[in-house]
Amino acid sequence: MLIREATPEDWPAVWPFFQEIVAAGETLTYPLELGEDDGRGWWYLPAPNRTVVAVDDDGTVLGTAKMNRNHQGNGSHIASATYLVDPKQSGRGVGRALVEHSVAWARAQGYRAMQFNAVVETNVYAVKLYESIGFKVIGTLPEGFNHPTKGYVGVHMMHLAL
Repeated sequence: MLIREATPEDWPAVWPFFQEIVAAGETLTYPLELGEDDGRGWWYLPAPNRTVVAVDDDGTVLGTAKMNRNHQGNGSHIASATYLVDPKQSGRGVGRALVEHSVAWARAQGYRAMQFNAVVETNVYAVKLYESIGFKVIGTLPEGFNHPTKGYVGVHMMHLAL
């Protein structure tokens, strides 16, 4: 698996699973009806932020990540990231590779920490993955997310010192 900068030519491969994940409404705080043009604008971030794709040997896009500063001004020393793995590619280590890549990027950019603002507590695979890399849950907003089948559930704020 190769992780590289995302290009505009990757978007047609990203959009189907981006749309599927967003429309499912189970893991992200994005509008469920987010259209393709807005989705591309939300995902492809300008420098110094970064958007990458994970591809296999034949160039198939397996997943993607966007990495960015979490806040501006005096909070700009904290990074954040969001990850999407094509559901057809789950279980192949794509998510772990993307998270590890983003942590290495944040360190190389001089960020002091990474913070995830809204990890849905029912997204147990993501929580377990992040914790295995060293992230800690530092707070949970009760009923901060309206899950389509589980109702109101908490969202974790997670942190990793770099």
